[in-house]
Amino acid sequence: MMSIESLFIPQTLPLKSSSVDKTARKSTWAFLKSPKFQTGPSRIRNFSAKSSLGFENGGFKQFPNGVGEKDGVIIVDHGSRRKESNLMLNEFVAMFREKSGYPIVEPAHMELAEPSIKDAFGLCVQRGANRVIVSPFFLFPGRHWYQDIPLLTADAARNHPGTSYIITAPLGLHELLVDVMNDRIKHCLSHVAGDADECAACAGTSKCKLYGLVDVIKT
Repeated sequence: MMSIESLFIPQTLPLKSSSVDKTARKSTWAFLKSPKFQTGPSRIRNFSAKSSLGFENGGFKQFPNGVGEKDGVIIVDHGSRRKESNLMLNEFVAMFREKSGYPIVEPAHMELAEPSIKDAFGLCVQRGANRVIVSPFFLFPGRHWYQDIPLLTADAARNHPGTSYIITAPLGLHELLVDVMNDRIKHCLSHVAGDADECAACAGTSKCKLYGLVDVIKT
């Protein structure tokens, strides 16, 4: 089980950190260790609700600031040696582009595959973006979000001095993710029961099946 502190405090911190970073981490630790932060069910529910981003009355909040015509969006995942996994990011980006209506949306992999963050950043600028929004396709704020993606994005931005950028928060504790996970669980159980085909995530892998003790011993 993931500990509370792992959601807020990166496991590996940059070698160089500002006094602001140190103060923020110290304040977070003080909050987590304070008597005010109780671990009772009601406190956890309230804390989780506050951590959810943009969710209200069963849908998304309408924030006053959004993506403009001169904004480029980069959706970046970790990257994989498995080609099929990388291609799924392209499919998600196409879905995101179509549903959001944003004119400039590009995929990127943090490592192990192309296009890189630098490639995607340059393509956004080439297509007319003067601000690049890097959105990590990650669940929680770990080392990749805190350190690796910022370093790679800063390196990419050096080639485009007239372009600003922002790195958004990862997906985090959003209530809609509960629905996504529950839907995935139900689909897999239906597939195992023979009532549904494999989903796109594991199609052709034969991994979505019911394992028994014999299978565990063989592996």
